Amino acid sequence: QLQASGGGLVQAGGSLRLSCAASGGTFGIYGWFRQAPGKEREFVAAVSRSSSATRYTDSVKGRFTISRDNAKNTVYLQMNSLKPEDTAVYYCAQSTGGILSLYPSSYQYWGQGTLVTVSS
Repeated sequence: QLQASGGGLVQAGGSLRLSCAASGGTFGIYGWFRQAPGKEREFVAAVSRSSSATRYTDSVKGRFTISRDNAKNTVYLQMNSLKPEDTAVYYCAQSTGGILSLYPSSYQYWGQGTLVTVSS
């Protein structure tokens, strides 16, 4: 089971750190996705089992950082320089596959989502 937290209201240019707690331990690949009102769910970032590899969508490169702490069974998404267009519900997801996929269908387990609102 995945439990996402850390969302909230922040002004443009601010920062938030999202957390995703994984009961039963962290294994496989983890990803963050987001879904804005009226839009499809989109890939944000993913991290490999050993944290040796990461992948980001172009719009967040240089601003967001995904990381994982396997000892704490937690995956993080540090979000800096937030923009109003980052406003969305953010979901963490877990894949038992071996690639950093950007497709939601590649992830078998999902958290409940946490809302991030960036005001201008």
